[in-house]
Amino acid sequence: MDAVSGLAAAKRIVVKVGSALLVGEDGADRHWLAAFAADVARLRARGQHVLVVSSGAVALGRRRLALPKRTLTLPEKQAAAAAGQSGLMRAWEEALEPHGLAAAQVLLTRDDTEVRRRWLNARATVETLLALGVVPVVNENDTVVTEEIRYGDNDRLAARVAQMIGADLLVLLSDVDGLYTADPRRNPAAEHLARVSRLTPEIEAMAGGANAVDGVGTGGMATKLAAARIASAAGCATVVTLGRRPAPLLAVEEGQRATIIEPSTTPAAAYKAWIAGSLAPTGALLVDAGAADAVRRGKSLLAAGVRRTEGHFDKGDAVVIRDEAGVEIARGLVRYEAEDAQRICGLKSDAIEGALGYTSGPLVHADDLALAAHAPA
Repeated sequence: MDAVSGLAAAKRIVVKVGSALLVGEDGADRHWLAAFAADVARLRARGQHVLVVSSGAVALGRRRLALPKRTLTLPEKQAAAAAGQSGLMRAWEEALEPHGLAAAQVLLTRDDTEVRRRWLNARATVETLLALGVVPVVNENDTVVTEEIRYGDNDRLAARVAQMIGADLLVLLSDVDGLYTADPRRNPAAEHLARVSRLTPEIEAMAGGANAVDGVGTGGMATKLAAARIASAAGCATVVTLGRRPAPLLAVEEGQRATIIEPSTTPAAAYKAWIAGSLAPTGALLVDAGAADAVRRGKSLLAAGVRRTEGHFDKGDAVVIRDEAGVEIARGLVRYEAEDAQRICGLKSDAIEGALGYTSGPLVHADDLALAAHAPA
C-alpha cells in the first residue's frame, strides 16, 4: 500500500488540521480553507465520507481577546476556546458552503471516546451526520476540559475519532511532508520514508519535536506517530503529509511526498477483538433458538428473541449472549440499561417505543457483536 492508493480506496477518512495551518496573522486563513474545502468536496463527490478534526479555537480566541503572548493559564485558555470556537466554525461553514456542503460542530472530551456509554452516543451522532452528507468538524471541548482529563493534542483526538467511527484512513496534515530518518529542518541528509509497514522503536526514534517556529499548535512528529499507533491497532492506516499547500489531499493523490503507516489489522476485526477480549461483561442475555441462529449468522439481536436478562448493566456495557442451553454464543454492547432491557424482552421492534417511550433499535446491533470462538458464523 502507498499513500496514493490508500487515499483513493478509503471509504471513511478522518483529516486532522492543526492551528498552524488554520490561523494566520489576521485570524483564520480563508484562502487555505477554501482550497482545502474544494479538496473535501472532491472526495465527497466520489462517495467518500470525510470528517475533519480541527484545531484553532484557542489560537483564534487568543487573538480575539487580545491575550498576551505568553503561556496562558487554564482559565485563560478555556476563555480563549470559548471566544474562538464560534469563529472557527464560521470559517469552516463559509469554506464548505460554496460546495453545497454543511458543516456540523462536534465538541468532545476524553470521556466521549473512553466511556462506553458516551462513546456509543458520540458514535451514533457522527454516523448520522455522515449518512446525511454533512462534514463533521470535531474539536476538543477546551472550554470545559482540564489538563488532567484532556487528550493532550488533536493528533491523539483524531486517532480516537478514527477508531470510534471505524475509519479506513487517518490523514495528519503536518509542517513536513512525511516521516524522515531525522528532522529534515536540522539534518539536510535525512531520508524520506514513503511507507512504514510497522511502527518499531527504531521508527519512533526518528521523530523530532514540535514546530516552534509558528508559535501555535502543540504537536510534532512524535505525537503523530503516537496517533498512528492508536489508529494502526484499530485497523486504520495513517498518512502524514505537508498541509501548507493548496488541496493537500489532491497533492498526495498526484504523487507529492507523503508517508503512509499501514494498519496492523482491519477496523472490523479490531473492533470485534476489543468487544470479545478487552471488556469485562456486566450482564447476560438469554435468547431463544431463532435469535441464537440469527446471532450466529451475524444478525442483530432483537428484543423479540430475548427470554430474560441477568445482571445489572448500563447502556453501552458489554454483555454475554447465551443460547437456551446456557452456552455463550457471543458478546456485545447492549443498547439499553438492564431494567429497560428486561421490560422489552419478547417484544417486537415496533412495540418498544410504546413500552419505553423511546427506542434505540435492536438490543445489540450486529456491528457491536463478537461471536464466541466456538460459535460458527
